[in-house]
Amino acid sequence: MQINTSNLEQPSTRAIALVDVNNFYVSCERVFDPKLRNRPVVVLSNNDGCVISRSAEAKALDIAMGAPWFQIRKFLEQENVFVLSSNYALYADMSQRVMSILRRFSPSQEIYSIDESFLDLSGFTHVDLTEYAQKLRQTVLQGTDLPVCIGIGSSKTLAKMANHCAKHQAALNGVCNFNAMPESDVDANLREISVGKVWGIGRGLFKKMNDLEIFTAYDLKRSEAATMRKKFSVVLEKTVRELNGTTCLELEQLRGPHQQILSTRSFGQTVRDMQTLQEAVTLLTTRAGEKLRQRQMFAGSVYVYIRTSPFRDSKQQYDNGFSLPLHTPTNSTMRLVEAAFKALKQIYRPGYDYMKAGVSLGDLATAQAQQQDMFETSGTPDKSARLMQTIDHINQKMGRATIKLASEGVQKYKQTEIKQPWRMKQEMMSPRYTTHWDELLQVN
Repeated sequence: MQINTSNLEQPSTRAIALVDVNNFYVSCERVFDPKLRNRPVVVLSNNDGCVISRSAEAKALDIAMGAPWFQIRKFLEQENVFVLSSNYALYADMSQRVMSILRRFSPSQEIYSIDESFLDLSGFTHVDLTEYAQKLRQTVLQGTDLPVCIGIGSSKTLAKMANHCAKHQAALNGVCNFNAMPESDVDANLREISVGKVWGIGRGLFKKMNDLEIFTAYDLKRSEAATMRKKFSVVLEKTVRELNGTTCLELEQLRGPHQQILSTRSFGQTVRDMQTLQEAVTLLTTRAGEKLRQRQMFAGSVYVYIRTSPFRDSKQQYDNGFSLPLHTPTNSTMRLVEAAFKALKQIYRPGYDYMKAGVSLGDLATAQAQQQDMFETSGTPDKSARLMQTIDHINQKMGRATIKLASEGVQKYKQTEIKQPWRMKQEMMSPRYTTHWDELLQVN
């Protein structure tokens, strides 16, 4: 395809770093279990369904991301691969520790995912950014024992590409600084990266890119931004401009305002009765409510859905959802659960084996933007808000679900285990080393 270079903008002087924990879930497990080091390890998804994290040794065995556990189980056993269930409590806590360390290194941080964070290093003219990044890596390693790689570029997209190089080129020692390279060297690196690895290029776009003879990140960089916008979207136009060093996506800008908060779960066993479904919906709504308060937002609607397994007899399948608008936006878990129960009653049908449920909080607004109830007495203290704040504080300090709603049911009663069928299968889960007192490591 023809390249138009007349309208390429000059690169900016920004310095954006992307810090990414290597093989995050596996690395968290290795912190507390040294026998996992230098051995092939995989972590499974909800209900031990498929592979979602692999050690370098497991990748060397060509174990594919997303491979179903039941299909590769014999192979993993033959190769002596350690298999673990997801330990989300551990991963979330380790993530918070990493992010708190990164916060010391930049006045501007965007936490992009559980194991990725952008840092704005623009204006750090008094330091060598490559050395600064190496110091950051050592600080994270010393504070958490987690290995990270860092990519630095003049835009978010270039930082992502630099991070890819930092991971795959051992000579870089975990840090790739595109801003310190001549453009010819940056281009040489981009030529080695498939266009499918570029931020925002999914499977569907990957094929379309190849049809246009765009096979690498460099090919996409040299394409015409305006044409990409016309053929695809403004997002792809920004991607092209960002590959050319023009900052189009500021920190926190990429994902934009949250339109909804979604919490879903596949059950460990099928569920039939309403009470058990209510327990599951209570947990899902509780989790969504916690995220809502963390973002200091309020929900104006609650959507609940339930479904049977799509792999069962088609005559025994059922899938339905119901959205309930709230009279007044809220972030109170009790009010959200009350609304979720009303929605659940609208869609529940007896006689089906339900396998999954989900709760979505929509019509989100900040405290300043939410519409008030005209019949509510102005200035009345919000007891519910204080109660939620207290519960969140206790659960953060003492461990998740230290305090919970009774409608979630119980797992233990007088030291007796009670199996709740909707709970996830986590038959190979490691201890929650950092969030549960009774699972802390013991030193003899």
